[in-house]
Amino acid sequence: MSVTVVPIETVPEIEKIHPRQGKFLFRRLLKGEDGSPNNFTFEMSRTYADFYSPRHRHNFDQFRFQLEGDFSFSRDGKSKPGTLIYHPESAPYGPQSSDEEAVVLVLQFGGASGNGYVSSTEQKAAIEELEKHGTFANGAYTRIDENGKKVNKDAFEAVWEQVNGRPINYAKPRYQGPIFMHQDSYSWVPVDGNPGVSQKLMGVFTERRTEAGFLRLEAGASCELSGPKLYFVTSGAGSVSDAAVAKHTSIHVEAGDRATITAMEPIEMLFLGLPNFEEKELRKAA
Repeated sequence: MSVTVVPIETVPEIEKIHPRQGKFLFRRLLKGEDGSPNNFTFEMSRTYADFYSPRHRHNFDQFRFQLEGDFSFSRDGKSKPGTLIYHPESAPYGPQSSDEEAVVLVLQFGGASGNGYVSSTEQKAAIEELEKHGTFANGAYTRIDENGKKVNKDAFEAVWEQVNGRPINYAKPRYQGPIFMHQDSYSWVPVDGNPGVSQKLMGVFTERRTEAGFLRLEAGASCELSGPKLYFVTSGAGSVSDAAVAKHTSIHVEAGDRATITAMEPIEMLFLGLPNFEEKELRKAA
């Protein structure tokens, strides 16, 4: 059974090399398999009032769950504690900024198109190589080409192209822009066959059935967790597969696997379901 349980206190907070502007600290809670269409990174990020990122888009999907502080996405909206945002691949958003320290849970993963996700290790190596020939500033990468002409490119696009050795491509957008979800506007719905367990299903996205929602267990209640999903405990305590879980514990249940969670005290948790790729598609992409 492939189930990973990661208590927050076991993950150090470190400064991250990134192509945007401002100080950026993070904890890498979980990660997937490099080079796979279902690769992902699950992180807790801390930014400050100096953070800035211009309006841009990605060729992968992203969820953001605000834990502390407010974060502005300009005309797209403002993220406050408890806000869950789905950023679809190819859909532009931002610019991003904050007037205060902010903490957010971020899941970045390969979207429905199968373009995959470039890992932090690959990004770091690409940034270091690009800095030999140009500079990163205000979310952009600038270099002088062989004709002495200044060339500007979005920082993410420059890094992606350095890693992959080819021009970036974007799938046709499935959504117009980011989707802001406010959990307080949803009702808890009992989960059939699981006394003391209820759920807020926030949404199911694309033909790959990427999911997001919240799960609540009363003290003493149990239920089965299924994959491929990531779970993040926002409050309470209990156990999963004989491993203790508490506030800010992360859980990864891989595709085809299941695990039972039992609440010692009332538990609430965020769940994020990764896209459903067929086995033949994973083999083809490998």
